[in-house]
Amino acid sequence: MATASAGNPLKEHPAAATAVLSVVGYAVVVGTFLGFVPGRVFPDLSLEQVNLLSDAIAVVNTINVLVIAAGWRWIRRNEVKKHATAMVTSFTLILVFLVMYLAKIGGGGTKEFVGPTFAYYPYLAMLAIHIILSIVSVPVVLYALVLGLTHSERELRTETPHRKVGRIAAGAWLVSLALGVVTYLLLNQIYSWEYVASAAGTLVAPLVGF
Repeated sequence: MATASAGNPLKEHPAAATAVLSVVGYAVVVGTFLGFVPGRVFPDLSLEQVNLLSDAIAVVNTINVLVIAAGWRWIRRNEVKKHATAMVTSFTLILVFLVMYLAKIGGGGTKEFVGPTFAYYPYLAMLAIHIILSIVSVPVVLYALVLGLTHSERELRTETPHRKVGRIAAGAWLVSLALGVVTYLLLNQIYSWEYVASAAGTLVAPLVGF
């Protein structure tokens, strides 16, 4: 990835930068769920629009799975520039997902799984893993990105834990996204759901899926 100039605070303090960015990201998401973010920030969505956003989110996450897998393959083949492009593209897709997801929760609602017991509990288990990984991997992903954007290829290999952190970040995010797509299919395509409008004010909103 790109080499930063001397004196770059992001390069000199990547952990601090990661902490600040993580706190901001968590604050925006939690603020949306708790209703602290003003409702006027989000568009007032109909059920049809919520469904379209759910479909769009699934498409973006599916593409991101492929992008991360490609980036992983490229770095194993020492194709550093292709790997860097893939990882930056992946993070951009994460931001696109986040904007759509927050708009759906803040301006519309959520859908609760309605299906047989034998499918319900595996669905909840996969959804829980998806959510936990997406939460805990945020600082890891950001740290790998900050290192990658502020250090030269030589510095990344010899002076930073980028390789180890990047492997953890890519693996965790890959599993999270893949499980997110599977739960989307179970909820929206294979079984049924019940719509819950204006769910932004409840802490359990993240647990009901796309």
